[in-house]
Amino acid sequence: MKTVLITGCSSGFGLEIARYFLGRDWQVVATMRTPRADVLPPSERLRVLALDVTNPQSIREAVETAGPIDVLVNNAGFGAASPVEFAPITTVRELFETNTIGTIAMTQAALPQFRQRRAGVVVNVTSSLTLKPMPLNAAYRASKAAVNAFTESLALELEPFGVRVRLVLPGVSPETRFRDNAHARMGGLDHEAYADLVKKTFARLLDTSAPITHLRDVAEAVWRAATDPSSPMRIPAGADAEAWAAEAA
Repeated sequence: MKTVLITGCSSGFGLEIARYFLGRDWQVVATMRTPRADVLPPSERLRVLALDVTNPQSIREAVETAGPIDVLVNNAGFGAASPVEFAPITTVRELFETNTIGTIAMTQAALPQFRQRRAGVVVNVTSSLTLKPMPLNAAYRASKAAVNAFTESLALELEPFGVRVRLVLPGVSPETRFRDNAHARMGGLDHEAYADLVKKTFARLLDTSAPITHLRDVAEAVWRAATDPSSPMRIPAGADAEAWAAEAA
């Protein structure tokens, strides 16, 4: 029976990914900053561990407690919306600490066992917003684009060891708390100089007739990345993400 370790499982994509793997008879190590076993169905194949991907000691303890794993899914992250002019540098640093450096640190912690066994998969969940520019999310987009570049280079390093590395790029999903969290973390959205841009941008995001990403889309894409050796390096997840990927091709 194979084991997957997933970061950021308290809600949204991470929670759905954990449910998806549990439903397919995998052993699941679901990690969260504040562990809550009640958000997932009870199972003998489930372990819920505390993990803060910005804390080296927390990473070491979680990886040691998890033991041997077959797949690492780096999903933990958060968003922030703001005109660049008003983006607090402290929040920008937090974005990169969690979304980028946290992903790199978790990957480093898992790689020794993968390399030694000459087997394993790293799946990094980023964003389809990296496929084309969109206003008001420059820092978030940059933090995720950095993970894309990191992942593609990492894949070349690990290929000789039989370790696969893949990217999953979700689109915009109203089924997550991402939008609310992004609004809460940044400033300047109410500044009169950017009022028209903010209005137009959020009208696009809130357009109910536009294609969207569902939680299951992301879980299915991660499953494909984890289990299908023929899967491409970049896997868009969601109807909107697939459309953007086609435009960018």
